Amino acid sequence: MTIITSVETADIRFPTSTSLDGSDAMNPDPDYSAAYVVVHTDAGDGLEGHAFAFTIGRGNDVQVAAIELLADHLVGRDAEMLLDDMGSTWKLLAHDSQLRWLGPEKGVMHMAIGAVVNALWDLKAKRAGQPLWRLLARMTPEQLADLVDYRYLSDALTRDEAVRILRDAEPGRAERERLLLERGYPAYTTSPGWLGYSDEKLERLCREAVADGFGQIKLKVGGDLADDVRRMRIARRTVGEGFPIAIDANQRWDVAEAIEWVGALREYDIAWVEEPTSPDDVLAHAAIAREIAPIPVATGEHAHNRVMVKQFLQAQALQVLQIDAARVGGVNENVANLLLAAKFGIRVCPHAGGVGLCEAVQHLSMFDFVAVSGTTEGRMIEFVDHLHEHFVTPTVIEGGSYTAPTAPGAGTQMHAASVEEYRWTAERATA
Repeated sequence: MTIITSVETADIRFPTSTSLDGSDAMNPDPDYSAAYVVVHTDAGDGLEGHAFAFTIGRGNDVQVAAIELLADHLVGRDAEMLLDDMGSTWKLLAHDSQLRWLGPEKGVMHMAIGAVVNALWDLKAKRAGQPLWRLLARMTPEQLADLVDYRYLSDALTRDEAVRILRDAEPGRAERERLLLERGYPAYTTSPGWLGYSDEKLERLCREAVADGFGQIKLKVGGDLADDVRRMRIARRTVGEGFPIAIDANQRWDVAEAIEWVGALREYDIAWVEEPTSPDDVLAHAAIAREIAPIPVATGEHAHNRVMVKQFLQAQALQVLQIDAARVGGVNENVANLLLAAKFGIRVCPHAGGVGLCEAVQHLSMFDFVAVSGTTEGRMIEFVDHLHEHFVTPTVIEGGSYTAPTAPGAGTQMHAASVEEYRWTAERATA
């Protein structure tokens, strides 16, 4: 029997605001940060579970405290029992009524649950000697279906339907795994598009993105319409006609404003419009989607949970689902989101970037390709080229595609030196 001995946390912050990396219309000065968690056992094999909740600076201390509140659910327990039944383990954490009250199943507490759940999946994959995407893709349909909490989902997705979706995707799993290892998974890049960048830097990074083989770029918009028109003109001129350019308003607009703003940019052939308004407002997204069609609406990175994803899909309020590895309740809830997308026939293009989000979410998309949707048609994972060097198994991009990781784990372990160098302390806060 292996016992979980401790749940260690760290407040890690990178000063990305100094170079305006990550800057957009709603977040002008983010310091990309990780509320980091490590699950330790007494196994003596050196294996630990690593994960994080992603934030953009202040507030990371609140997120760390939320993670620490969950330690009592794990410390002293049999690790094998927890890892062998991750569906029940998810409910153990998510159904704590006193902590759930703070959400319920949303916000800081739910993100903390996601971090702990993801750390346990990292440990489970390491113990199996498999990358997380392969560990998931080789589970049976019944095992995968049992990871999901169907409370609040049954009007859109039942366990029987989930099993049927997964069984339908079983033929060809081995061939898709082979193709994934051979070709990787398509990527697009947001690296050219941050609002704080100069026109010269925008043009250079657009040119480099095309040369590097990416299938799409994305520009942040919503600060000033005249600036957005100018930047879109530069981007379109640089990448050429027909090359996909998506735009991301990061929740900036009301409904009428979104429709008008997109109308002014429509001539530049927009691939999708991302987060045009409040990420909680399903009806507003639906109204915008109707008015700007056939331009797709993309959203989901700030969806609190599987229930919101269900509602967006039911209301036809999005055409591209952007799951996030560190926003909802971890791998389990993202399995639910992928199954919902498959049920509704919606493509999934995850949100990434940040601290370790590329490393984490690639496993979910690759699992989806092999065992759920069976396709990469129209699907891409976002890529932003910074902070990867701080991870033990960093994302590898070749020819504009994510190379399928083969190292055991979920890709969420940071180098110990990086943790120590960027650990936030009271002394740094007052410096």
